[in-house]
Amino acid sequence: MLTIVAAEKTEAEVARLIERKSLSLDRPEAKAVAEIIAAVRARGDRALVEFTKQFDGVELTPAELKISDAVIKQAYQQVKDGFLASLTKAVQNITAYHKKQKSDEWFETLPLDVVLGQRLIPLERVGLYVPGGRATYPSSVLMNAIPAKVAGVKELVLVSPPPVSPYVLVAAAEAGVSAVYQAGGAQAVAALAYGTETVPRVDKIVGPGNLYVALAKQAVFGAVGIESLAGPSDVVIIADQDADAEFIAADLLAQAEHDPSSTAVLISNSPRVIERVEKEVNKQAPKLSRKKIIEAAEIVLLPAESIGHAIELSNRLAPEHLELEVGAPQRVLEQIRNAGAVFIGPHSPVAVGDYIAGPSHVLPTGGTARFASPLGVYDFVKHQSIIGYTKPALKNVWKDVRLLAEIEGLDAHARSIDVRFS
Repeated sequence: MLTIVAAEKTEAEVARLIERKSLSLDRPEAKAVAEIIAAVRARGDRALVEFTKQFDGVELTPAELKISDAVIKQAYQQVKDGFLASLTKAVQNITAYHKKQKSDEWFETLPLDVVLGQRLIPLERVGLYVPGGRATYPSSVLMNAIPAKVAGVKELVLVSPPPVSPYVLVAAAEAGVSAVYQAGGAQAVAALAYGTETVPRVDKIVGPGNLYVALAKQAVFGAVGIESLAGPSDVVIIADQDADAEFIAADLLAQAEHDPSSTAVLISNSPRVIERVEKEVNKQAPKLSRKKIIEAAEIVLLPAESIGHAIELSNRLAPEHLELEVGAPQRVLEQIRNAGAVFIGPHSPVAVGDYIAGPSHVLPTGGTARFASPLGVYDFVKHQSIIGYTKPALKNVWKDVRLLAEIEGLDAHARSIDVRFS
């Protein structure tokens, strides 16, 4: 039975949603993840093969972990007609959007020939985790790989649980992925973080996964960079009295089909719209192929006093996706402080952002849109500060540096300046 929460006490329901959305990684599964990581570090490919048989039911040899060029070439013959054309359009849009995110290096010369600047250095090698299991995600390949390629990352390594879908293989080839390995779960994260005989060690791991993947990414952080700890996906839809109930119900259900832990929330100042949306949800849900997953998810209908109040509630929830189904949505856009991606108007469903619009669909989940951003080119670039002083320039600040060093009790710092003028 689909859970539809028609809230009467809005404040209490918002507090419950905030608690439900927060990603807690203090879990008993963390011990099992630590053991998997230790095994991969100690035994490399052999551990990867054993865990792949144990968790995925697939028997591989170490030589079969890397998917061959021949298999990738064959994948092009296995995908549906029209897939490559649609994929190409998505690649073009995602690439064009992320090229606009590229920053420039800068250098400036100040008085006394002080040189300051900032260099931008792409990461050498990045690992992309692409989930398997409930669905096939070629879109996840594009949304992770293309920003990295635009940033200038030289080598992209993809891991995914076997059997890897031909759609994922074709997407990887079209996005410029260097190599694909059929390994998933915490063991794949460990392989990327520490390297094995076959899987190379990377500088950063990006891409969503299940709880075990999130726990593994948390555990290896420090040995390798990560972009985020992805939790269940969510959407908030703000709707006024003129919003289309059929559209809203379809978008709520589209979010609910992701995962049993997904949350889909409607906030409206119109009791009539809330009532009509509830009827539409119950009408549409039984017709969907993933209705069992949808039935385990949660759809919440929240009344608001006004659209301004709805925006306030949304900012507190800090959703991954936010749809504005209101008149003149551009006028209220500047009031939206916390949201991973904002979809403006009735013909901008989340699905168009998931696949083809251009911005990455890798977004901050679990309310982290309060402080986090979508995945972008900036996630794959290091910023390096440049400082250059001449002797006259250093002499000009000699006493200031000495004083500050002495206040902090760091006499060796002070002497490192003094020695240049003794």
